Parts: sequence; structure tokens; C-alpha cells
Amino acid sequence: MGLDNPIHIAFLLILLLLVFGAKRLPEMGRSLGTGMRGFKESLSGEVTHPTLAAAQPAEVPAPEAAPVTRIAVPVEEPSTPSAA
Repeated sequence: MGLDNPIHIAFLLILLLLVFGAKRLPEMGRSLGTGMRGFKESLSGEVTHPTLAAAQPAEVPAPEAAPVTRIAVPVEEPSTPSAA
């Protein structure tokens, strides 16, 4: 009389779904998995953080600069005042 019977496991899953709701269950599973992974790493002494590598922002290449078009603008030379 344990959880080896699939009917018991299904009953527990339905009960969890009713108590916590469908929106909250994936979040709870994710946090439980993260906690178990951290506990396992602390026991074994291995440090592997695949989530940290994925969280690092990838370098974004600089956008190519648009070609610059130069327009020649005529410059008027200052006129000299004439003596009257």
C-alpha cells in the first residue's frame, strides 16, 4: 500500500491540480527541480550551472553603418568692404 500503484499517483496528481491550480503547478515543479539540483550539487561538490550560461546575454554584433553620402555645399567667400 504505497505509491507504486498508478491509481494512487493519478489521485495525488488530481488532488494537487485541484488544490494549487494548473497555472501554479509548472512553477512549483520548476522550483522543486532547481532546489533538488542545488542540493545534489552541494553534496557532490560539483559546480555546474547550465542556467547561468544560458542567462548570459550573447554579444550582439554592431549594426553596419549606412554609407555616408557627402554633399558639396558651395561656400561664399566674405566680400571685402569697398571704400567709398
